[in-house]
Amino acid sequence: MNIKSEYSLLRDAAINKPIHSITKFTTLDYPHHLASIFWFAKCNMACPYCYNPHIVQDNGNITLDEALQFLQSRQGRLDSVVLSGGECTLYPHLESFCEAIKALDYKIKIDTNGSNPQLLTRLIEKELVDYIALDYKAPKHKYETLTHYRHFERFEQSLEMLIQSHFPFEARTTLHSDLLSPLDINTIIKDLHAKGYQGSYYLQNYLHVEPTLGATKMQQNQFDLSKLTPLVPIELRNF
Repeated sequence: MNIKSEYSLLRDAAINKPIHSITKFTTLDYPHHLASIFWFAKCNMACPYCYNPHIVQDNGNITLDEALQFLQSRQGRLDSVVLSGGECTLYPHLESFCEAIKALDYKIKIDTNGSNPQLLTRLIEKELVDYIALDYKAPKHKYETLTHYRHFERFEQSLEMLIQSHFPFEARTTLHSDLLSPLDINTIIKDLHAKGYQGSYYLQNYLHVEPTLGATKMQQNQFDLSKLTPLVPIELRNF
């Protein structure tokens, strides 16, 4: 998918209403913080196990102004916002939106597939984001097959930038044992190690929830965690 077709997603999503929905309160998505989640509509990837097909396929319902009004009403009760989706970095107004959120004295966490390294760099340089969760979807040889997105190099630029900048972030992979093998995960681990990643690598076990974007079935293969190479700290979620 090229830049032009990515931004056509925004036109389809009605750019003035980029947010699909809001989770008003969570203690799980941004650890040690009381947060809300803004779910941005549309994504430039099509991972079959995606739990949010309605968010990826539907248009937005909420304007940025309405989202800011919500945050104003929660001042003193929440301390942070998670920008998730979908893929929030598709939106050209995200930088100014983060500036407005920061003006309300909220911390910002971004969940991203890493396909917009230039925007992530600007947000970090301008201190408009406090934490990033970066999805390492698959090793390079499986990346396009799994995500239906061919630009692995953009993700790689994001990963290398985050490591080199010493910015607080996590690398994470959703693990469906029929889609990714121990060899695939070890390839990711070795890449993280070679690039100098110092944080924990989070493996998120796929939990069968319907519907998913690709009508993904329950895992049939047993994933052998003992085959993983502990070159970086590995933390398990939902296992």
